[in-house]
Amino acid sequence: MARDEQHFQRRDKTVVIFTFVAIIFAVFIIYTSRLFVMQVVNGVHYRTRSKDVSTRETLIPAQRGEIYDRNNTQPMVINTDSFTVEIIPGEIPAGYYDTVAAKLADYLGISKMDVDERVPVKGRRSFSRYTIKSNVPFSVISNIAENINDLPGVSWASKPMRNYIETGSFSHILGYVGEITREEMNVMYNKGYKNNTIVGKTGIEKQYDDLLQGRDGIESRTVDVRGRLLDAAPEIIPPEMGKKLVLTIDSRIQTLAEKALGKRIGSIVVLKAGTGEVLAMVSYPFFDSNLFNSENASEEYSKLTQDEYNPLLNRAVNAAYPPASTFKIIMSAAMLAEKAFPSKDKIECTGEIEYGGRVFHCWILKPGHGWLDLKNAVAQSCDIYFWQIGRDCLGVEKISQYARMFGYGQSAKIDLPSQSKGFVPTAEWKERRYHEKWLDGDTMAISIGQGYTTATPLQVADVMAMVANNGKIYRPHILKEVRNPATDEVLQTVEPELLFEAKLEPSIWKEIQEALRYTITDGSAKYTMRNTTVQIAGKTGTAEVNGYKDSYHSWLLAYAPYDAPPEERIVVATIVEAANKWEWWAPYATNIVIQGIFGNMEYDEAVDKLGFRYLVNQHERLRE
Repeated sequence: MARDEQHFQRRDKTVVIFTFVAIIFAVFIIYTSRLFVMQVVNGVHYRTRSKDVSTRETLIPAQRGEIYDRNNTQPMVINTDSFTVEIIPGEIPAGYYDTVAAKLADYLGISKMDVDERVPVKGRRSFSRYTIKSNVPFSVISNIAENINDLPGVSWASKPMRNYIETGSFSHILGYVGEITREEMNVMYNKGYKNNTIVGKTGIEKQYDDLLQGRDGIESRTVDVRGRLLDAAPEIIPPEMGKKLVLTIDSRIQTLAEKALGKRIGSIVVLKAGTGEVLAMVSYPFFDSNLFNSENASEEYSKLTQDEYNPLLNRAVNAAYPPASTFKIIMSAAMLAEKAFPSKDKIECTGEIEYGGRVFHCWILKPGHGWLDLKNAVAQSCDIYFWQIGRDCLGVEKISQYARMFGYGQSAKIDLPSQSKGFVPTAEWKERRYHEKWLDGDTMAISIGQGYTTATPLQVADVMAMVANNGKIYRPHILKEVRNPATDEVLQTVEPELLFEAKLEPSIWKEIQEALRYTITDGSAKYTMRNTTVQIAGKTGTAEVNGYKDSYHSWLLAYAPYDAPPEERIVVATIVEAANKWEWWAPYATNIVIQGIFGNMEYDEAVDKLGFRYLVNQHERLRE
């Protein structure tokens, strides 16, 4: 038995030892497998996490793309260096935060409370960076640098700032930039935008923000668990500048149009009929885009929004007006296309017409224009002729149909962030809106571009482009090319895009063109639009405006050269609002612009060539 007991004892010990060894071996296998998975299978993941924990990354702001005019020689928007001042609280010796914050506030011209608001109490021992102030001039940075020993933890960095070389009327086109808002962030987060991203707010800056945005660079440094720097040389991924934009805008023509309009509330649009390129777009009053770079940007913005004439409004695309007698172009096309009334037959204008117990007066009172055919009715802008054509021969539905064919009531699809569609009424709309039946008096009103019909200056310009192009409107656009900012290589070119087309007989366009030319040579614009440099076709317009006693919107719509093929024709549309002291200035402004373009002249040269110097001086005295 003693021997058996010894045998069992030895066997038990063996089992225990084997079990112990097996457990150790199993643990070894488990740990070895785990290490293999961590170091080999998931090694890249953990090395990345380790690097993230031990690396502090600082964004290097990218410069926004620059913007040039159509000749690619005149910069309109560039970048200039500005500075941001920052604090790393962990680098300030214990007990000295308040002293450093107070000194820094003095240098920056702000209060210590402003500094405290930007550095949270919980972060005042951290090694995180806190931006105290942006757009700091070099002189202040130089002063801080000279006293840096008294400012531990304070540093600065260069941050590009937008510099608008062209201001005035260019500002509505270019727009301005600002820090992204919470609402914008909610929409643009998935596009890679961050909380401190500078984004376009209006104009081209907003429309093409994705092209103008560069790619921020990164500066990486190794830090310990408290965030203190451990290496001297950072790893840098350089920023990439945004794309360079070349616009269709001709700076010379833009300046010419701005001076021709002067300080008159209104707008001038100049575009190439055969491509849709916008050569100039002036809206007055305007603003200075550089105001939004200043420290009191919010105050300046508030002033602009409270101005009764709204300088922030781009009247060329966002303000809709009664098109007045320029609408008679559409009426002529409708009459000819529908064969509603023979163009050679005549209608008598006695200066007034009675209808529905009411007397309607032509703009020429008794004895009126006499007997007129279509050509002379357009040239003399006779209301009675078109009242009768609209009321008795076309009707509201046909008029509305042709108005939409010319682009009214629809977006012009210009490459700007916002634009008005204007409005084209119908009988059904009036009944639904006002619960009133459409009357023949309403038809008479819209037949001469009054009543409910409205259009933007750009849409009115497109009407003339349709005539100049024999039935085609190309989408108006301001972007011409996208270029590489480093090599200037063309990356993208905007090609002409057909927007609206009216497939009418060529003879119809020819007849309308002849009538518009006759308007300039023998009609309502024969004195104001006289020009020996180039042949012009055009149409005047005077819109009655409620709310302004004896005041009218003054329109002039034209294209030139009349005797050139469509691809060489340039359209000019001018409106001077009734808000101005009344003066019929739109025709003179249009003629000055056309003279400057085709005579290759500056504003003063064009004024003198046309013999308008006395008018300019007289109008300026009246406006004082």
